[in-house]
Amino acid sequence: MSKMGRIHSLESLGTVDGPGIRFVVFLQGCPLRCWFCHNPDTWEVNQGIEYTPEQLAEEVLKYKAYMDFSGGGVTFTGGEPFLQAEFLLEVCKLIKKEGISIAVDTSGFVWNHWVQEVLNYTDLVLLDIKNYDPAVYKAVTGVSLSPTLKLLDYLREKSIPTWVRYVLIPGLSDHLDKVEELSAHLDHYPNVAKIELLGFHKMGEYKWKELGYDYKLADTKEPSAKLLQKVKEIFEHNGKAVSVSN
Repeated sequence: MSKMGRIHSLESLGTVDGPGIRFVVFLQGCPLRCWFCHNPDTWEVNQGIEYTPEQLAEEVLKYKAYMDFSGGGVTFTGGEPFLQAEFLLEVCKLIKKEGISIAVDTSGFVWNHWVQEVLNYTDLVLLDIKNYDPAVYKAVTGVSLSPTLKLLDYLREKSIPTWVRYVLIPGLSDHLDKVEELSAHLDHYPNVAKIELLGFHKMGEYKWKELGYDYKLADTKEPSAKLLQKVKEIFEHNGKAVSVSN
């Protein structure tokens, strides 16, 4: 019997979650509680719509022509997609047979046999490094930074192409000494082809209010263009490609 998965939502023509035009799958459930999350409605594991691997693969394949034309593929995000790694593995097997490129957007917190197997089918990992200060990381996510850095090591070991995502939040992730430390750390990872610098925004604040959650960053301002440029230059110093989105 197929392993059932819980899906929050589907986006058929995504352009910001990997190269080309992508079919984006938002999986339900996340072990992190990031203060700046714009999808808190994906946190709870028992919500969302149930799919079999075959049903989800069928939805993905409807858009194969767009993916082929644009050099795109499918991106699994969330929530935390690796929280449903057993289900995800079955989906990946089905769509990989059709020649579809697979990207996974992950915090790197979840690790088990199923995650390891999914990575065998993964063409690109979008690794979210929320902060490089372990104490701040723990405060703003509720979990440890260590598993993320261990996954980064594994991705290097297996030569899996990786884009690192870093959200720039004034007062939290804008300490330039820590940005410089992260930049220097990434210099040792030739598999990291790109760094995506994402400016903090509050577009998901209304979801927190609807869900009755306390949004701690209500008074936090978006980063200035000057700050984004400064951090971009730090990341570029080690020769990595850097894109900026705000």
